[in-house]
Amino acid sequence: MTKQIRVLLADDQTLIRAGFRVLIDSAPDMEVIGEAADGREAVALARSARADIVLMDIRMPDMDGIEATRLITADEDLAGVRILILTTFELDENVLRALRAGASGFLSKSVNRADLLDAIRVVAGGEALLSPKATQSLITRFLDLPEPMPLPSPDQLSGLTDRERETLALVAAGLSNDDIAERLYVSPLTAKTHVNRAMTKLGVRDRAQLVVIAYQSGLVRPGDMPPAR
Repeated sequence: MTKQIRVLLADDQTLIRAGFRVLIDSAPDMEVIGEAADGREAVALARSARADIVLMDIRMPDMDGIEATRLITADEDLAGVRILILTTFELDENVLRALRAGASGFLSKSVNRADLLDAIRVVAGGEALLSPKATQSLITRFLDLPEPMPLPSPDQLSGLTDRERETLALVAAGLSNDDIAERLYVSPLTAKTHVNRAMTKLGVRDRAQLVVIAYQSGLVRPGDMPPAR
């Protein structure tokens, strides 16, 4: 039997949590394993309930979703937990800060059923939920924010192979592993391997942070898109 994706809901609005629960529990490959009404409760439940995915609202009482995201992603015992931000305004400055804190992507609270379930599966599979259009818009604004993410060392950056740099540029453009494979004429598994090696060498936990590092370090510039081969 396929392992079910364990989802934790973190939102201070009971009706929103209830709506997401109904949708998620209707899918045969996932289940809601807990609900949190604030960030502090979300952190505690992520630890005790062993969630795979946290659907995290940003604006919550006591502790907001950004701080909760930061605490979860900084906890080595929770290294496998991925966070999807729930937002009303997709380009809210707080969404950018949440991504910097370690979130793997974001969803509009008005997302339809199919897109919600697909998003959870994408992130659970190790991908970042960042479309090409959203990536470009987010990064352009992200680079203007204070307190950037710590950059990898020069040795880490120089340790990337030419193919890994090429792959990194495609990730930064918002392409999925399948899209990268098609662009580079390799298998999706090979594309995923290049992505994973780049993440390991640069010391980042997921693709969202890999995208940020790519732009922040100057390896990729906003608007860049590698030419078709």
